[in-house]
Amino acid sequence: MSDQFAPGASAVPSGPGSSTGFRPTAVAAVPLAIIGQSIGVVVPGASASVAVTGISLNSRSVQPGDLYVALPGASRHGADFVSQAVEAGAAAVLTDDAGARLLAFSHDIAVPVLLAEEPRALVGQLSALIYRSRPQDAPAPALYGVTGTNGKTTTTYFINALLQALGKKTGLIGTIEILAGGEAIPSLLTTPESTDVHALLALMRERGLDAASMEVSSHAVSFHRVDGVVFDVAGFTNLTQDHLDLHGSMEEYFQTKARLFSPERARSAVVTVDDRWGVQLAATAGIPVTTLATHDAGTATATADWTVHSPAPRGLGTDFSLRHRDGTELRVHTGLPGSFNVANAALATAMVLAAGHDAAAVQAALDARDPFTVAVPGRMQLVSTAPAAVVDFAHNPDALARALEAVRSPEPGSRVIIVFGATGQRDQGKRPAMGAIAARLADTVIVTDDDPHDEDAARIRADVLAGATEARESEGLGSSIIEVFPREAAIRRAVELAGPADTILVAGRGHEIWQEVKGVNHALDDRVELRSALTARGFTVLEDQRIES
Repeated sequence: MSDQFAPGASAVPSGPGSSTGFRPTAVAAVPLAIIGQSIGVVVPGASASVAVTGISLNSRSVQPGDLYVALPGASRHGADFVSQAVEAGAAAVLTDDAGARLLAFSHDIAVPVLLAEEPRALVGQLSALIYRSRPQDAPAPALYGVTGTNGKTTTTYFINALLQALGKKTGLIGTIEILAGGEAIPSLLTTPESTDVHALLALMRERGLDAASMEVSSHAVSFHRVDGVVFDVAGFTNLTQDHLDLHGSMEEYFQTKARLFSPERARSAVVTVDDRWGVQLAATAGIPVTTLATHDAGTATATADWTVHSPAPRGLGTDFSLRHRDGTELRVHTGLPGSFNVANAALATAMVLAAGHDAAAVQAALDARDPFTVAVPGRMQLVSTAPAAVVDFAHNPDALARALEAVRSPEPGSRVIIVFGATGQRDQGKRPAMGAIAARLADTVIVTDDDPHDEDAARIRADVLAGATEARESEGLGSSIIEVFPREAAIRRAVELAGPADTILVAGRGHEIWQEVKGVNHALDDRVELRSALTARGFTVLEDQRIES
Protein backbone atom coordinates (compact mmCIF):
# COMPACT_ATOMS: atom_id res chain seq x y z
CA MET A 1 0.00 0.00 0.00
CA SER A 2 1.47 3.34 -1.05
CA ASP A 3 1.72 6.55 0.98
CA GLN A 4 -1.31 7.87 -0.87
CA PHE A 5 -3.45 5.42 1.07
CA ALA A 6 -1.85 6.00 4.45
CA PRO A 7 -4.10 7.30 7.23
CA GLY A 8 -2.08 10.50 7.50
CA ALA A 9 -2.44 11.45 3.83
CA SER A 10 -4.47 14.64 3.62
CA ALA A 11 -4.87 15.24 -0.09
CA VAL A 12 -4.27 13.68 -3.49
CA PRO A 13 -3.94 15.78 -6.66
CA SER A 14 -6.34 15.22 -9.52
CA GLY A 15 -7.86 18.13 -11.42
CA PRO A 16 -8.58 18.97 -15.04
CA GLY A 17 -5.60 17.08 -16.38
CA SER A 18 -7.05 13.84 -15.06
CA SER A 19 -8.97 11.31 -17.08
CA THR A 20 -12.30 12.72 -15.90
CA GLY A 21 -11.42 16.41 -16.12
CA PHE A 22 -13.99 17.21 -13.46
CA ARG A 23 -12.15 16.92 -10.16
CA PRO A 24 -10.85 19.55 -7.75
CA THR A 25 -7.08 19.85 -7.47
CA ALA A 26 -7.03 18.38 -3.96
CA VAL A 27 -9.41 16.26 -1.92
CA ALA A 28 -9.09 15.66 1.81
CA ALA A 29 -8.87 11.94 2.51
CA VAL A 30 -11.87 10.17 4.06
CA PRO A 31 -11.19 6.98 6.10
CA LEU A 32 -12.98 3.94 4.76
CA ALA A 33 -14.56 3.49 8.18
CA ILE A 34 -16.44 6.79 7.75
CA ILE A 35 -17.60 5.73 4.29
CA GLY A 36 -18.80 2.42 5.69
CA GLN A 37 -20.57 4.14 8.54
CA SER A 38 -22.43 6.44 6.14
CA ILE A 39 -23.93 3.46 4.29
CA GLY A 40 -24.40 1.17 7.26
CA VAL A 41 -21.43 -1.13 6.64
CA VAL A 42 -18.89 -2.02 9.33
CA VAL A 43 -15.31 -1.88 8.06
CA PRO A 44 -13.12 -4.16 10.20
CA GLY A 45 -9.48 -4.02 11.22
CA ALA A 46 -6.82 -2.20 9.29
CA SER A 47 -9.21 -1.62 6.39
CA ALA A 48 -10.98 1.01 8.47
CA SER A 49 -8.02 3.38 8.11
CA VAL A 50 -7.69 3.09 4.34
CA ALA A 51 -7.89 6.63 2.93
CA VAL A 52 -10.27 7.41 0.06
CA THR A 53 -9.77 10.55 -2.02
CA GLY A 54 -12.12 10.01 -4.96
CA ILE A 55 -14.88 7.84 -6.36
CA SER A 56 -15.45 6.33 -9.80
CA LEU A 57 -17.99 4.15 -11.59
CA ASN A 58 -15.64 3.45 -14.49
CA SER A 59 -12.46 1.42 -14.12
CA ARG A 60 -10.89 3.44 -16.95
CA SER A 61 -11.23 6.70 -15.00
CA VAL A 62 -10.03 5.41 -11.62
CA GLN A 63 -7.32 7.48 -9.97
CA PRO A 64 -5.10 6.48 -7.02
CA GLY A 65 -7.11 6.57 -3.81
CA ASP A 66 -10.52 6.08 -5.45
CA LEU A 67 -13.42 4.04 -4.21
CA TYR A 68 -14.37 2.00 -7.28
CA VAL A 69 -18.10 1.29 -7.39
CA ALA A 70 -18.68 -1.90 -9.40
CA LEU A 71 -22.25 -1.87 -10.74
CA PRO A 72 -24.16 -4.14 -13.11
CA GLY A 73 -24.09 -2.87 -16.70
CA ALA A 74 -25.98 -3.62 -19.89
CA SER A 75 -23.73 -6.55 -20.81
CA ARG A 76 -20.99 -6.82 -18.17
CA HIS A 77 -20.81 -6.30 -14.43
CA GLY A 78 -18.39 -3.72 -13.09
CA ALA A 79 -16.89 -6.43 -10.91
CA ASP A 80 -15.33 -7.89 -14.05
CA PHE A 81 -13.07 -4.84 -14.14
CA VAL A 82 -12.00 -4.68 -10.50
CA SER A 83 -8.49 -5.87 -11.26
CA GLN A 84 -8.02 -2.99 -13.74
CA ALA A 85 -9.39 -0.55 -11.16
CA VAL A 86 -6.99 -1.83 -8.51
CA GLU A 87 -4.07 -1.63 -10.94
CA ALA A 88 -5.03 2.01 -11.53
CA GLY A 89 -4.84 2.65 -7.78
CA ALA A 90 -8.33 2.02 -6.40
CA ALA A 91 -8.14 1.98 -2.62
CA ALA A 92 -11.38 0.03 -2.09
CA VAL A 93 -14.34 -1.45 -3.95
CA LEU A 94 -18.08 -1.18 -3.36
CA THR A 95 -20.33 -3.67 -5.12
CA ASP A 96 -23.52 -5.73 -4.80
CA ASP A 97 -24.13 -9.46 -4.20
CA ALA A 98 -23.77 -10.30 -7.89
CA GLY A 99 -20.46 -8.45 -7.97
CA ALA A 100 -19.28 -10.23 -4.84
CA ARG A 101 -20.02 -13.59 -6.42
CA LEU A 102 -17.99 -12.66 -9.47
CA LEU A 103 -15.10 -11.54 -7.27
CA ALA A 104 -15.23 -14.81 -5.33
CA PHE A 105 -14.23 -16.67 -8.50
CA SER A 106 -11.44 -14.26 -9.41
CA HIS A 107 -7.99 -13.75 -7.98
CA ASP A 108 -7.61 -12.34 -4.50
CA ILE A 109 -8.43 -8.64 -4.36
CA ALA A 110 -5.71 -6.68 -2.60
CA VAL A 111 -8.05 -3.90 -1.41
CA PRO A 112 -11.10 -3.92 0.89
CA VAL A 113 -14.45 -4.79 -0.68
CA LEU A 114 -17.70 -3.36 0.72
CA LEU A 115 -21.09 -4.89 -0.06
CA ALA A 116 -24.44 -3.11 -0.36
CA GLU A 117 -27.81 -4.25 -1.63
CA GLU A 118 -28.23 -1.29 -4.03
CA PRO A 119 -24.87 0.48 -4.40
CA ARG A 120 -26.16 2.65 -7.27
CA ALA A 121 -28.49 4.41 -4.83
CA LEU A 122 -25.53 5.20 -2.54
CA VAL A 123 -23.20 6.78 -5.09
CA GLY A 124 -24.59 10.31 -4.77
CA GLN A 125 -24.29 10.51 -0.99
CA LEU A 126 -20.83 8.92 -1.09
CA SER A 127 -19.68 11.40 -3.75
CA ALA A 128 -20.94 14.30 -1.63
CA LEU A 129 -19.12 12.90 1.40
CA ILE A 130 -15.81 12.25 -0.37
CA TYR A 131 -15.64 15.53 -2.30
CA ARG A 132 -17.38 17.70 0.33
CA SER A 133 -19.21 19.26 -2.59
CA ARG A 134 -21.86 21.09 -0.57
CA PRO A 135 -20.58 21.23 3.02
CA GLN A 136 -22.79 22.84 5.65
CA ASP A 137 -19.78 24.30 7.46
CA ALA A 138 -18.22 26.12 4.48
CA PRO A 139 -19.42 28.49 1.73
CA ALA A 140 -20.46 26.93 -1.57
CA PRO A 141 -21.80 28.33 -4.83
CA ALA A 142 -25.52 29.07 -4.97
CA LEU A 143 -26.97 26.28 -7.08
CA TYR A 144 -29.77 26.60 -9.64
CA GLY A 145 -31.35 23.48 -11.21
CA VAL A 146 -33.65 23.64 -14.24
CA THR A 147 -35.90 20.80 -15.37
CA GLY A 148 -38.73 20.36 -17.87
CA THR A 149 -39.03 19.00 -21.40
CA ASN A 150 -38.00 22.06 -23.37
CA GLY A 151 -35.98 25.15 -22.48
CA LYS A 152 -33.57 23.70 -19.91
CA THR A 153 -30.40 24.57 -21.80
CA THR A 154 -31.39 28.11 -22.73
CA THR A 155 -32.70 28.87 -19.25
CA THR A 156 -29.43 27.77 -17.62
CA TYR A 157 -27.47 29.92 -20.07
CA PHE A 158 -29.79 32.84 -19.29
CA ILE A 159 -29.31 32.35 -15.52
CA ASN A 160 -25.56 32.18 -16.04
CA ALA A 161 -25.56 35.37 -18.14
CA LEU A 162 -27.75 37.31 -15.70
CA LEU A 163 -25.58 36.32 -12.75
CA GLN A 164 -22.47 37.40 -14.65
CA ALA A 165 -24.20 40.71 -15.39
CA LEU A 166 -24.66 41.00 -11.62
CA GLY A 167 -20.90 40.61 -11.21
CA LYS A 168 -20.91 36.97 -10.11
CA LYS A 169 -18.37 34.31 -10.98
CA THR A 170 -20.39 31.41 -12.37
CA GLY A 171 -20.35 27.80 -13.46
CA LEU A 172 -22.64 25.73 -15.68
CA ILE A 173 -23.38 22.02 -16.04
CA GLY A 174 -25.40 21.10 -19.10
CA THR A 175 -25.97 19.43 -22.43
CA ILE A 176 -23.60 21.53 -24.48
CA GLU A 177 -20.73 22.23 -22.15
CA ILE A 178 -19.60 22.36 -18.57
CA LEU A 179 -18.06 25.60 -17.35
CA ALA A 180 -16.14 25.97 -14.13
CA GLY A 181 -15.19 29.62 -13.81
CA GLY A 182 -14.38 30.07 -17.49
CA GLU A 183 -12.86 26.66 -18.23
CA ALA A 184 -15.00 24.70 -20.70
CA ILE A 185 -15.27 20.91 -20.42
CA PRO A 186 -17.16 19.03 -23.20
CA SER A 187 -20.39 17.43 -22.00
CA LEU A 188 -21.77 14.13 -23.30
CA LEU A 189 -24.88 13.87 -21.13
CA THR A 190 -27.56 16.36 -20.13
CA THR A 191 -26.34 15.70 -16.59
CA PRO A 192 -23.08 13.81 -15.84
CA GLU A 193 -22.93 10.89 -13.40
CA SER A 194 -23.29 11.82 -9.72
CA THR A 195 -19.59 11.13 -9.15
CA ASP A 196 -18.72 13.82 -11.69
CA VAL A 197 -21.48 16.19 -10.54
CA HIS A 198 -20.13 16.26 -7.00
CA ALA A 199 -16.54 16.51 -8.18
CA LEU A 200 -17.55 19.45 -10.38
CA LEU A 201 -19.36 21.18 -7.53
CA ALA A 202 -16.28 20.71 -5.35
CA LEU A 203 -14.10 22.10 -8.14
CA MET A 204 -16.37 25.14 -8.42
CA ARG A 205 -16.25 25.66 -4.66
CA GLU A 206 -12.46 25.34 -4.72
CA ARG A 207 -12.26 28.01 -7.43
CA GLY A 208 -14.42 30.40 -5.46
CA LEU A 209 -17.40 30.49 -7.79
CA ASP A 210 -20.44 32.39 -6.55
CA ALA A 211 -23.10 30.35 -8.35
CA ALA A 212 -23.73 27.53 -10.80
CA SER A 213 -26.68 26.46 -12.92
CA MET A 214 -27.43 22.91 -13.99
CA GLU A 215 -29.79 21.16 -16.36
CA VAL A 216 -31.61 18.32 -14.63
CA SER A 217 -33.20 15.81 -17.00
CA SER A 218 -35.65 13.08 -16.07
CA HIS A 219 -32.87 10.59 -16.85
CA ALA A 220 -30.68 12.35 -14.29
CA VAL A 221 -33.32 11.85 -11.60
CA SER A 222 -34.17 8.28 -12.63
CA PHE A 223 -30.55 7.17 -12.81
CA HIS A 224 -29.45 8.85 -9.54
CA ARG A 225 -27.19 11.38 -11.28
CA VAL A 226 -28.21 14.23 -8.94
CA ASP A 227 -28.49 12.20 -5.74
CA GLY A 228 -26.98 14.06 -2.81
CA VAL A 229 -27.32 17.45 -4.54
CA VAL A 230 -29.52 20.08 -2.91
CA PHE A 231 -30.37 23.02 -5.17
CA ASP A 232 -30.96 26.46 -3.73
CA VAL A 233 -33.57 27.12 -6.42
CA ALA A 234 -35.15 24.52 -8.73
CA GLY A 235 -36.97 25.72 -11.85
CA PHE A 236 -39.62 24.06 -14.02
CA THR A 237 -40.14 25.03 -17.68
CA ASN A 238 -42.89 22.80 -19.11
CA LEU A 239 -43.81 19.18 -19.75
CA THR A 240 -44.63 17.81 -23.20
CA GLN A 241 -44.30 14.41 -24.87
CA ASP A 242 -40.75 13.10 -24.75
CA HIS A 243 -38.79 10.21 -23.26
CA LEU A 244 -41.86 7.97 -23.05
CA ASP A 245 -39.58 5.12 -24.10
CA LEU A 246 -38.11 5.45 -20.60
CA HIS A 247 -41.12 6.54 -18.55
CA GLY A 248 -44.04 4.80 -20.28
CA SER A 249 -46.62 7.51 -19.64
CA MET A 250 -46.86 11.26 -19.17
CA GLU A 251 -47.89 10.76 -15.55
CA GLU A 252 -44.78 8.72 -14.80
CA TYR A 253 -42.68 11.29 -16.67
CA PHE A 254 -44.19 14.03 -14.52
CA GLN A 255 -43.68 12.15 -11.27
CA THR A 256 -39.99 11.70 -12.12
CA LYS A 257 -39.60 15.45 -12.69
CA ALA A 258 -41.57 16.18 -9.51
CA ARG A 259 -39.01 14.30 -7.39
CA LEU A 260 -36.68 17.26 -7.85
CA PHE A 261 -39.11 19.49 -5.96
CA SER A 262 -38.70 17.89 -2.55
CA PRO A 263 -36.79 18.99 0.58
CA GLU A 264 -34.13 16.34 -0.11
CA ARG A 265 -33.28 17.95 -3.47
CA ALA A 266 -34.17 21.66 -3.36
CA ARG A 267 -34.75 24.48 -0.91
CA SER A 268 -37.16 26.52 -3.07
CA ALA A 269 -38.66 26.52 -6.55
CA VAL A 270 -39.98 28.63 -9.39
CA VAL A 271 -42.60 26.75 -11.42
CA THR A 272 -43.97 27.86 -14.77
CA VAL A 273 -47.72 27.22 -14.70
CA ASP A 274 -48.43 27.57 -18.42
CA ASP A 275 -49.54 23.92 -18.66
CA ARG A 276 -51.51 21.60 -16.41
CA TRP A 277 -48.35 19.83 -15.32
CA GLY A 278 -46.90 23.06 -13.96
CA VAL A 279 -50.14 23.78 -12.11
CA GLN A 280 -50.08 20.27 -10.61
CA LEU A 281 -46.42 20.59 -9.64
CA ALA A 282 -46.95 23.95 -7.95
CA ALA A 283 -49.81 22.49 -5.93
CA THR A 284 -47.98 19.35 -4.81
CA ALA A 285 -44.31 20.37 -4.39
CA GLY A 286 -42.95 19.85 -0.90
CA ILE A 287 -40.92 23.08 -0.88
CA PRO A 288 -41.76 26.81 -1.10
CA VAL A 289 -42.91 27.59 -4.66
CA THR A 290 -43.01 30.83 -6.64
CA THR A 291 -45.31 30.53 -9.65
CA LEU A 292 -44.75 32.07 -13.09
CA ALA A 293 -47.24 32.48 -15.95
CA THR A 294 -45.83 33.56 -19.30
CA HIS A 295 -49.09 33.67 -21.26
CA ASP A 296 -52.81 33.68 -20.54
CA ALA A 297 -53.49 30.26 -19.01
CA GLY A 298 -56.75 31.10 -17.23
CA THR A 299 -56.93 30.73 -13.47
CA ALA A 300 -53.24 29.86 -13.17
CA THR A 301 -52.30 33.17 -14.76
CA ALA A 302 -54.64 35.15 -12.54
CA THR A 303 -53.15 33.68 -9.37
CA ALA A 304 -49.46 33.43 -10.41
CA ASP A 305 -46.81 35.28 -8.41
CA TRP A 306 -45.03 36.49 -11.56
CA THR A 307 -46.70 37.15 -14.91
CA VAL A 308 -45.43 38.24 -18.33
CA HIS A 309 -47.08 41.34 -19.78
CA SER A 310 -46.96 43.39 -22.98
CA PRO A 311 -44.61 41.30 -25.15
CA ALA A 312 -43.52 43.36 -28.14
CA PRO A 313 -41.12 42.38 -30.94
CA ARG A 314 -37.74 44.09 -31.15
CA GLY A 315 -35.56 42.80 -33.94
CA LEU A 316 -35.60 39.01 -33.81
CA GLY A 317 -36.34 39.11 -30.08
CA THR A 318 -38.94 40.46 -27.69
CA ASP A 319 -39.35 43.16 -25.06
CA PHE A 320 -41.70 42.35 -22.19
CA SER A 321 -42.58 43.24 -18.61
CA LEU A 322 -42.30 40.77 -15.74
CA ARG A 323 -44.74 41.78 -13.03
CA HIS A 324 -45.12 40.44 -9.48
CA ARG A 325 -48.48 40.51 -7.76
CA ASP A 326 -46.92 42.76 -5.08
CA GLY A 327 -46.45 45.45 -7.73
CA THR A 328 -42.77 44.88 -8.52
CA GLU A 329 -42.16 45.12 -12.25
CA LEU A 330 -39.06 44.55 -14.37
CA ARG A 331 -38.40 45.44 -18.00
CA VAL A 332 -36.84 42.48 -19.79
CA HIS A 333 -35.52 41.87 -23.30
CA THR A 334 -34.41 38.69 -25.04
CA GLY A 335 -32.70 38.80 -28.39
CA LEU A 336 -33.55 35.16 -29.13
CA PRO A 337 -36.70 34.60 -31.24
CA GLY A 338 -39.92 32.95 -30.12
CA SER A 339 -42.39 33.12 -27.25
CA PHE A 340 -40.62 30.16 -25.65
CA ASN A 341 -37.54 32.31 -25.18
CA VAL A 342 -39.70 34.90 -23.44
CA ALA A 343 -40.70 32.08 -21.09
CA ASN A 344 -37.07 31.03 -20.64
CA ALA A 345 -35.96 34.59 -19.89
CA ALA A 346 -38.83 35.12 -17.44
CA LEU A 347 -38.01 31.90 -15.61
CA ALA A 348 -34.31 32.77 -15.38
CA THR A 349 -35.16 36.19 -13.97
CA ALA A 350 -37.62 34.80 -11.43
CA MET A 351 -35.14 32.13 -10.28
CA VAL A 352 -32.36 34.68 -9.72
CA LEU A 353 -34.81 36.84 -7.75
CA ALA A 354 -35.95 33.78 -5.76
CA ALA A 355 -32.34 33.23 -4.72
CA GLY A 356 -32.42 36.58 -2.94
CA HIS A 357 -31.03 39.04 -5.48
CA ASP A 358 -32.44 42.56 -5.25
CA ALA A 359 -34.94 43.51 -7.96
CA ALA A 360 -33.34 46.92 -8.52
CA ALA A 361 -29.91 45.33 -9.00
CA VAL A 362 -31.39 42.77 -11.40
CA GLN A 363 -33.06 45.57 -13.41
CA ALA A 364 -29.79 47.46 -13.61
CA ALA A 365 -28.01 44.32 -14.87
CA LEU A 366 -30.75 43.69 -17.46
CA ASP A 367 -30.48 47.26 -18.72
CA ALA A 368 -26.69 47.42 -18.79
CA ARG A 369 -25.75 44.00 -20.17
CA ASP A 370 -28.76 42.59 -22.12
CA PRO A 371 -27.92 39.11 -20.76
CA PHE A 372 -30.74 37.27 -22.53
CA THR A 373 -29.25 37.93 -25.95
CA VAL A 374 -26.45 35.48 -25.16
CA ALA A 375 -25.73 32.99 -27.96
CA VAL A 376 -26.79 29.49 -26.96
CA PRO A 377 -25.10 26.97 -29.29
CA GLY A 378 -27.63 25.00 -31.32
CA ARG A 379 -30.63 26.71 -29.72
CA MET A 380 -32.31 28.97 -32.32
CA GLN A 381 -28.80 29.68 -33.57
CA LEU A 382 -28.81 32.05 -36.54
CA VAL A 383 -26.38 31.13 -39.33
CA SER A 384 -27.51 33.64 -41.98
CA THR A 385 -30.18 36.32 -42.44
CA ALA A 386 -30.95 36.24 -46.18
CA PRO A 387 -32.20 33.59 -46.29
CA ALA A 388 -32.75 33.32 -42.57
CA ALA A 389 -31.08 30.03 -41.63
CA VAL A 390 -31.53 28.66 -38.13
CA VAL A 391 -30.27 25.54 -36.35
CA ASP A 392 -32.27 24.36 -33.35
CA PHE A 393 -32.34 21.33 -31.07
CA ALA A 394 -36.13 20.86 -31.38
CA HIS A 395 -36.60 17.10 -31.34
CA ASN A 396 -40.10 16.55 -29.96
CA PRO A 397 -43.54 17.69 -31.16
CA ASP A 398 -43.97 20.69 -28.88
CA ALA A 399 -40.47 22.05 -29.45
CA LEU A 400 -40.78 21.58 -33.21
CA ALA A 401 -44.08 23.48 -33.32
CA ARG A 402 -42.65 26.33 -31.24
CA ALA A 403 -39.55 26.58 -33.40
CA LEU A 404 -41.54 26.65 -36.65
CA GLU A 405 -43.87 29.32 -35.31
CA ALA A 406 -40.92 31.39 -34.12
CA VAL A 407 -39.10 31.44 -37.48
CA ARG A 408 -42.11 32.29 -39.66
CA SER A 409 -41.40 35.67 -41.28
CA PRO A 410 -44.20 38.25 -41.64
CA GLU A 411 -42.78 39.24 -45.03
CA PRO A 412 -45.32 38.42 -47.79
CA GLY A 413 -44.26 35.54 -50.00
CA SER A 414 -41.58 34.21 -47.68
CA ARG A 415 -41.50 30.46 -47.16
CA VAL A 416 -40.35 28.17 -44.36
CA ILE A 417 -38.25 25.15 -45.34
CA ILE A 418 -37.59 22.61 -42.61
CA VAL A 419 -34.99 19.84 -42.50
CA PHE A 420 -35.49 17.28 -39.74
CA GLY A 421 -35.82 13.62 -38.81
CA ALA A 422 -36.35 11.53 -35.69
CA THR A 423 -33.97 9.72 -33.38
CA GLY A 424 -33.77 5.95 -33.53
CA GLN A 425 -34.52 3.71 -30.56
CA ARG A 426 -36.56 6.45 -28.89
CA ASP A 427 -40.24 7.22 -28.41
CA GLN A 428 -41.66 6.08 -31.78
CA GLY A 429 -45.07 7.65 -31.10
CA LYS A 430 -43.78 11.16 -31.64
CA ARG A 431 -42.48 10.51 -35.17
CA PRO A 432 -45.76 10.85 -37.13
CA ALA A 433 -46.81 13.68 -34.80
CA MET A 434 -43.67 15.61 -35.71
CA GLY A 435 -44.25 14.94 -39.40
CA ALA A 436 -47.79 16.30 -39.14
CA ILE A 437 -46.59 19.44 -37.33
CA ALA A 438 -44.00 20.09 -40.02
CA ALA A 439 -46.60 19.69 -42.78
CA ARG A 440 -48.91 22.19 -41.06
CA LEU A 441 -46.34 24.84 -40.20
CA ALA A 442 -43.75 24.67 -43.00
CA ASP A 443 -44.08 25.24 -46.74
CA THR A 444 -41.44 22.67 -47.67
CA VAL A 445 -40.77 19.63 -45.49
CA ILE A 446 -37.51 17.75 -46.05
CA VAL A 447 -37.48 14.53 -44.03
CA THR A 448 -34.02 13.10 -43.42
CA ASP A 449 -32.02 11.20 -40.81
CA ASP A 450 -31.32 12.32 -37.25
CA ASP A 451 -29.34 9.80 -35.16
CA PRO A 452 -30.63 6.38 -36.25
CA HIS A 453 -28.53 4.55 -33.65
CA ASP A 454 -29.11 0.84 -34.31
CA GLU A 455 -32.52 1.25 -35.92
CA ASP A 456 -33.15 1.15 -39.68
CA ALA A 457 -32.94 4.77 -40.89
CA ALA A 458 -35.39 4.21 -43.75
CA ARG A 459 -38.03 2.94 -41.33
CA ILE A 460 -37.64 6.01 -39.14
CA ARG A 461 -38.02 8.32 -42.12
CA ALA A 462 -41.08 6.37 -43.23
CA ASP A 463 -42.75 6.93 -39.84
CA VAL A 464 -42.14 10.68 -40.06
CA LEU A 465 -43.23 10.84 -43.70
CA ALA A 466 -46.44 8.97 -42.92
CA GLY A 467 -47.46 11.58 -40.38
CA ALA A 468 -46.61 14.46 -42.70
CA THR A 469 -48.39 12.97 -45.70
CA GLU A 470 -51.50 12.02 -43.75
CA ALA A 471 -51.81 15.54 -42.32
CA ARG A 472 -51.34 17.15 -45.72
CA GLU A 473 -53.97 14.97 -47.39
CA SER A 474 -56.57 14.92 -44.63
CA GLU A 475 -56.27 18.62 -43.83
CA GLY A 476 -55.84 19.92 -47.37
CA LEU A 477 -52.44 21.47 -46.67
CA GLY A 478 -50.32 23.04 -49.39
CA SER A 479 -46.93 21.96 -48.12
CA SER A 480 -44.54 19.96 -50.27
CA ILE A 481 -42.94 16.91 -48.66
CA ILE A 482 -39.74 15.30 -49.86
CA GLU A 483 -37.32 12.70 -48.51
CA VAL A 484 -33.59 13.38 -48.80
CA PHE A 485 -30.73 11.54 -47.16
CA PRO A 486 -28.06 11.56 -45.90
CA ARG A 487 -28.58 14.62 -43.70
CA GLU A 488 -25.90 16.80 -45.28
CA ALA A 489 -27.57 16.27 -48.68
CA ALA A 490 -30.90 17.31 -47.17
CA ILE A 491 -29.35 20.53 -45.87
CA ARG A 492 -27.90 21.27 -49.31
CA ARG A 493 -31.31 20.66 -50.91
CA ALA A 494 -32.94 23.10 -48.50
CA VAL A 495 -30.43 25.79 -49.46
CA GLU A 496 -30.92 25.05 -53.19
CA LEU A 497 -34.67 25.61 -52.74
CA ALA A 498 -34.39 28.78 -50.67
CA GLY A 499 -34.59 32.35 -51.84
CA PRO A 500 -33.25 35.36 -49.92
CA ALA A 501 -36.64 36.06 -48.29
CA ASP A 502 -37.16 32.46 -47.11
CA THR A 503 -36.32 30.77 -43.81
CA ILE A 504 -34.50 27.45 -43.41
CA LEU A 505 -34.89 25.61 -40.11
CA VAL A 506 -32.59 22.64 -39.51
CA ALA A 507 -34.05 20.94 -36.45
CA GLY A 508 -33.33 18.08 -34.10
CA ARG A 509 -29.59 17.96 -33.46
CA GLY A 510 -28.66 21.52 -32.50
CA HIS A 511 -25.12 21.67 -31.13
CA GLU A 512 -24.31 17.99 -31.73
CA ILE A 513 -21.28 17.25 -33.88
CA TRP A 514 -21.53 13.46 -34.22
CA GLN A 515 -24.23 11.35 -35.86
CA GLU A 516 -24.50 7.78 -34.59
CA VAL A 517 -25.29 5.12 -37.20
CA LYS A 518 -25.07 1.42 -36.32
CA GLY A 519 -22.72 2.11 -33.43
CA VAL A 520 -20.37 4.32 -35.46
CA ASN A 521 -20.05 8.06 -34.85
CA HIS A 522 -19.82 10.12 -38.03
CA ALA A 523 -18.70 13.77 -37.88
CA LEU A 524 -21.73 15.93 -38.68
CA ASP A 525 -22.44 19.46 -37.49
CA ASP A 526 -25.66 20.98 -38.89
CA ARG A 527 -24.25 24.48 -38.45
CA VAL A 528 -21.10 23.71 -40.42
CA GLU A 529 -23.05 21.96 -43.20
CA LEU A 530 -25.53 24.83 -43.40
CA ARG A 531 -22.78 27.46 -43.57
CA SER A 532 -21.00 25.49 -46.29
CA ALA A 533 -24.14 25.08 -48.40
CA LEU A 534 -25.08 28.74 -48.05
CA THR A 535 -21.58 29.90 -48.98
CA ALA A 536 -21.54 27.61 -52.02
CA ARG A 537 -24.69 29.33 -53.30
CA GLY A 538 -23.24 32.78 -52.76
CA PHE A 539 -25.28 33.69 -49.69
CA THR A 540 -23.63 35.67 -46.89
CA VAL A 541 -23.27 33.86 -43.57
CA LEU A 542 -22.90 35.38 -40.14
CA GLU A 543 -19.65 35.33 -38.22
CA ASP A 544 -18.89 31.85 -36.94
CA GLN A 545 -19.91 32.27 -33.30
CA ARG A 546 -19.54 29.29 -30.96
CA ILE A 547 -19.78 26.74 -33.75
CA GLU A 548 -17.81 23.67 -32.76
CA SER A 549 -15.81 21.87 -35.39
